[in-house]
Amino acid sequence: MPTIQELLAQRDALEKQIAEAQRSAKADAIAKVKALMSEYGLTAADLSGKVSAAKTDASRKVAAKYRDPETGQSWSGRGLKPKWLQTALAAGKSLQDFAL
Repeated sequence: MPTIQELLAQRDALEKQIAEAQRSAKADAIAKVKALMSEYGLTAADLSGKVSAAKTDASRKVAAKYRDPETGQSWSGRGLKPKWLQTALAAGKSLQDFAL
């Protein structure tokens, strides 16, 4: 039966072998990924899984619903009301006065 010292030495040797095998496997995986990226013309940004801004619904421009006839500024009706509209509404104008 092996002694504790012998078992500990075996464990240390196995841990070193495991670490080397992990480094080797990681290096192989990186090489494969780089080769595939080169073959298909991919970049790191392509791997992030994010959809480009042009394809998301949130980034699409929304048609204006309200326009200031004096300045030509417009508002889609989404988000905070612009200052020009807040000022006009405070002055007693109706939101319908600016509707397109």
